[in-house]
Amino acid sequence: MTNLPKSLIEKLDREFVVNPLKQRIVQESQDGTVKYLFELSDGMLIETVLMRQHYGLSVCVTTQVGCNIGCSFCASGLIPKQRDLTSGEIVAQIMLVQKYFDERGDGERVSHIVVMGIGEPLDNYDNVMNFLRVVNDDKGLAIGARHITVSTSGLAPKIREFAREGVQVNLAVSLHAPNNEIRSRMMRINRQISIEQLFAAIEGYIAVTNRRVTFEYIMLNGVNDGVEQAQELADLTKKIRKLSYVNLIPYNPVSEHD
Repeated sequence: MTNLPKSLIEKLDREFVVNPLKQRIVQESQDGTVKYLFELSDGMLIETVLMRQHYGLSVCVTTQVGCNIGCSFCASGLIPKQRDLTSGEIVAQIMLVQKYFDERGDGERVSHIVVMGIGEPLDNYDNVMNFLRVVNDDKGLAIGARHITVSTSGLAPKIREFAREGVQVNLAVSLHAPNNEIRSRMMRINRQISIEQLFAAIEGYIAVTNRRVTFEYIMLNGVNDGVEQAQELADLTKKIRKLSYVNLIPYNPVSEHD
C-alpha cells in the first residue's frame, strides 16, 4: 500500500502479522487424512490434522508447542511445553487447511473442529476461548458451536470456569482409566487431580450446562481393557450416564513409549 506514510508501513510491519504460520510439509493418506507441519513466526513447529469424516471435514488443532501433561501413551508429551499458541495462531491453522482445499477447487469446506492436538487446551485458557469465539462468530469462520469439541486431560478448576462461559461447544475428557491407580500410571495429572475431584467438576459442568460430556478412553492391552475395568468404568459414569458418552479408542503405538 504505497499511499501509506512510511512510518505507518514500518509500524505495521513491526507490530502486525498477516499470517503467523508457514506451511512446511503436507502428507495425505489414502483415507483422506491430511497432516500439516506448520512453522510459527519464531521458528517453532506444530502439527495440525485434517480428518475426513462421514459428516464432513474435521480439523484437529494444536494449542501449545509441546505439552506438560506427560501421558505415558502420547507422542505430544515427549516434548515439554515451550509456549502457548496465540488465538491467532490457532485460528490460522483452520484458515490454512481451508486454503489447501480451496486451491483444489472442489468446493469442500471445513465443517468441524476438535481442539485435541498438541498441548492441553484448558492450560492455554484465554487464547483458546478467544479462538472459539472467533471461529464460531458469524463475522469469523461461522463454524457452529455444536460442531466444535474441546478436549481436556482433566483440569478440574478450568472445567468449572468453562461451564460458566455460556458457549455451546462440546466438552471431551481424556479419562483412559476407571480408577486412580491405573490413571496415575497413565496420566501424571491424576497425581494432582484425582478422579474424584475430576468427576466433581464434571458433574458441576453438567449441572450448569445440561450438556453431554464425552469420555475418551484409549484401550491398552492388559492395562485398562479388562472386564473388571469395564465394570469400574460403568460404575464410575453411572450417576451421569444420561449425559455422558464413552468413546473407546484403539491404541496407535508410539515407538518412543515401547
